[in-house]
Amino acid sequence: MVMAYLALAAAGVALVCWGFPASHRLRKPFDILAALAVLAGVACFLLGTLLTVAPHFFKG
Repeated sequence: MVMAYLALAAAGVALVCWGFPASHRLRKPFDILAALAVLAGVACFLLGTLLTVAPHFFKG
């Protein structure tokens, strides 16, 4: 299961790496989607890192 969490963190990094330049490069309605991708990427990276370090974090 740790590999899935690492993949989630890697996908988050990929979204952030794509979204930062794209939010400045794309036209007006599409730059918002890129900015939301950055937000989702940060959330995925943090969640993947948390679950990699503490796999049973959400199991009380």
